[in-house]
Amino acid sequence: MANTLNQAVSVPGHVAIVMDGNGRWARQRFLPRLAGHRQGVETLREVVRWSLARGIRVLTVFAFSSENWKRPADEVSGLMGLMARALAREVPELSRAGVRLHFPGDRSVLSANVAEGLCQAEAATAGNDRLVLNVCFNYGGRWDIAQAAQALAQRGEPITEASLGGALALAHVPDPDLVIRTGGEVRLSNFLLWQAAYSELVFSDRLWPAFDEAEFDRALQVYAQRQRRFGLTPEQVQPASSSH
Repeated sequence: MANTLNQAVSVPGHVAIVMDGNGRWARQRFLPRLAGHRQGVETLREVVRWSLARGIRVLTVFAFSSENWKRPADEVSGLMGLMARALAREVPELSRAGVRLHFPGDRSVLSANVAEGLCQAEAATAGNDRLVLNVCFNYGGRWDIAQAAQALAQRGEPITEASLGGALALAHVPDPDLVIRTGGEVRLSNFLLWQAAYSELVFSDRLWPAFDEAEFDRALQVYAQRQRRFGLTPEQVQPASSSH
């Protein structure tokens, strides 16, 4: 499909997405929840392609939260298996496209098989520079801040905004310019709590497996119409904005 976004529009450098609605999408079709997660992987593949086409440099997605362990055991087990299969299938294609993979999150409780798969995927794509794809897996915003503070304390370093930011799991990329949440819910759900402090938020009613290119571009258009002030007044920002 052709790129429907006007190229003159300001494109965010870093887009983060809460991929919500897989289970509801499956339930509407009388399918098991895991079928929704499988379709969600297909949607993510397309979003990566659209991001590459639009010149987005960083894409961060919320794949499995630290709270998702509370879900039924068969769903959690299915999600772990889905991740392992997706890694085997997707990594070669992503690498050819110039995508570098990172998996921010707590790996200490993952199976050895899954944890090793994440490490191998990161190593295999380490030399790529077209798009950084952060797949947050067993990730939580509160966990991220706590582990960063703990790491600084163990090293005897002072805890400041700068040092804490540098110890977070996504310190390798700039903070997100735009956070999109699908599925009709209007909350962050413990995603990038520190990093999203000044992100623009766009909420979509589309369930993640039904999220399409037109809806992606709608979110980018909404972002382009926002004035990012970072605590300044509109008058202070306007001269910089009008110069572009």
